[in-house]
Amino acid sequence: MKQSRVLALLFVWALLTAAGAGGALAADAPDCATCHQKKNPGLYLQWKNSAHGANDIGCIDCHQADKTDVDAFEHNGAIIATLVTPKDCGKCHEQQEQETSNSYHAHAGEILSSNDAYLAHAAGGTPIAIVGCESCHGGKVVIDAKAPNKLSPLTWPNSGIGRINPDGSKGACNACHSRHSFSKAQARQPENCGKCHLGPDHPQKEIFEESKHGVAYSGNKEKIHLDKDEWVVGKDYYEAPTCATCHMSATANQPVSHDVGNRISWTLRPPVSKYKDNALTKRLAMKDVCLNCHQQAFVDGHYYQYDALVKLYNDKFGKPATAIMKMVEDKKLLQSKAAFSNDIEWEYWELWHHEGRRARMGAAMMGPDYAWWHGIYDVAHNFYFKFIPGVRHYNDPEINAYIDKLFATDPMHKWLSANTADIKKAIKSGEFQKIYADLFKQDIK
Repeated sequence: MKQSRVLALLFVWALLTAAGAGGALAADAPDCATCHQKKNPGLYLQWKNSAHGANDIGCIDCHQADKTDVDAFEHNGAIIATLVTPKDCGKCHEQQEQETSNSYHAHAGEILSSNDAYLAHAAGGTPIAIVGCESCHGGKVVIDAKAPNKLSPLTWPNSGIGRINPDGSKGACNACHSRHSFSKAQARQPENCGKCHLGPDHPQKEIFEESKHGVAYSGNKEKIHLDKDEWVVGKDYYEAPTCATCHMSATANQPVSHDVGNRISWTLRPPVSKYKDNALTKRLAMKDVCLNCHQQAFVDGHYYQYDALVKLYNDKFGKPATAIMKMVEDKKLLQSKAAFSNDIEWEYWELWHHEGRRARMGAAMMGPDYAWWHGIYDVAHNFYFKFIPGVRHYNDPEINAYIDKLFATDPMHKWLSANTADIKKAIKSGEFQKIYADLFKQDIK
């Protein structure tokens, strides 16, 4: 009996030794680690010092492919694929894969059929569409039978968050969990999100940095235990939040979620914002995060102000600009046929896609400079002195009548024809502010 136990232990030891050396438990697995240690020492060390390496999750465990897979190829006696897709990761991380696949992130590659991608291709050209749009949003991976790894260099490398993979899955886990260390600490840092969430139309990184949250993070980064296995706000850290804290990570009442839309109540992307489905439920989920560091009145007050700003943009600028632009298009007043070959299209696009988004996102993340100077200030300047004059250039009676009525009857626009002294007096007395009182009414459902 004792001899049997010894033999069993020796057999288990032999299996574990093989796993540690070769990166897999399979007896016939190639010795990936030895070769890559020589050829790609940085890659090897990333893996070796990762949670995968520490738990004997080796190259074959992630890269092994079926010979019928379109991206499979023979490599040193093994059938592998270069791409490791969410479907592959889901074999071990099933819940995370399902949440990610249902999220905004997994569908980011659908931008390929949007005006954003059209602009990149038409006004720019194929190279910028690849290294710009597709590098963040993800492109459709093209198979090239002649390529050494079966992947076309037109679409590989690509770690876009919504990459469309040959196996039908969408997304790229390594967009956030960079290979081959796949560090959770890195994924929790706001800098990690900054590869894509920055710039003129979605400057979340810059907004975060100017906000009180970003200031607290920069001063306390070393204190928030980014590498802890359990990372619950209000328990494991409390000095500052990161993007992950608010949008994904655990609270005492909520588990970690890889669906980054679960706590977002407004959609701030389109020309006119609207509440998302189940907006109140999503808002309460976000408030649960906020309440770890702020009192209820503070949290409610933030949303009171934020909602009013979104409605201000919608009602004063977004809705009328969209209605006017639709009239221009319906009447076929655009001089050039191709989309974005007319000045007015660019003015309208930047009004909502750049300036309007910055204002709304600035308010959402408590970044005052982006809410005003990079936001509503630019929206107002564009609307009054670029977009409207551009539309009036067509001299269409119906459109001019619409604009005339808007400016004459809508109290939000009457200031244009008023006396400056009267406006200042109304502001000082509080009468002017009453114009916007209805925007503060709470109507989330």
